Order: sequence, then C-alpha cells, then structure tokens
Amino acid sequence: MKISTKGRYALRVMIDLAIHDTGEYIALKDISARQNITVKYLEQIVTNLGKAGLLRSMRGNNGGHRLAKRPEEYTVGEILRSVEGSLAPVECLQRDTNDCPRAESCVTLKFWQGLDNVVNRYVDNYTLADLVDESKETFEYDYSI
Repeated sequence: MKISTKGRYALRVMIDLAIHDTGEYIALKDISARQNITVKYLEQIVTNLGKAGLLRSMRGNNGGHRLAKRPEEYTVGEILRSVEGSLAPVECLQRDTNDCPRAESCVTLKFWQGLDNVVNRYVDNYTLADLVDESKETFEYDYSI
C-alpha cells in the first residue's frame, strides 16, 4: 500500500479546513495559497471529499468549503479511503468477498489479512482532531510574519 499525493493532500486540506474553521466557507484559493497546492488539483480532491459526505460546499461569491462535522468525528482512515479507495495491501482483499481462486490454498493470505487489519486499525484510530492537535504542537513556536 502506498498513499498517493491525492491522499496526502486530502489530509492537508482537511487539517487546513479544521484549523481555519470560523463557521464560514473557505475558498479554495485560500487553501491553495496556504498549502501550496494548485486550485485545479484541490478541485479534484474536494470533489471526492464532498461525494463522501466529508465536506459541505457552496458556490458563489461567499462560497467555498467547510467540514461537514467536527474534527474529532473524522478518522484518518475514512478521509484516505474517500480519495484512495481501499487501503488493502493486495488486490484480493480490496473487496468484501475474496473471490481469488487461490484463496483456500494461499499460504500468504493470513499474512496479508493481518497487515490489512493493522493498517486499517492504525488509520482508523487517528482522528482529524489528533492531526490538528499535532499540527498545533509542531508549529506552536512559529512566529513568522
């Protein structure tokens, strides 16, 4: 499993929205400027996040995006899955039913299932609020003007 740029940027977008949440919608150009990600690429990411119900969006002059729920209600896993799809390490575990013809005799299947469980438990134990808190701790003494 490798998290793509889209997955990494989705986390950055969600953290940005959480940190700058005033209850108002935040324009993509503002997120773009803070995160150094093009607006065009951000549009793809927020589309996926919106389809997953993780963001609320509004068009127009005062439009933009904001979180659909509180940061502590999001897991990192659901954010990543909204843009990455399954986080399974092998193809045969990407669906609910393993339809691989070798599943019954596969000597490595238990290993892959274990890795899949560890990865999913890890990303589902972290919340967006956890990442926001870590971000604030990391940049607590950043007095840049």
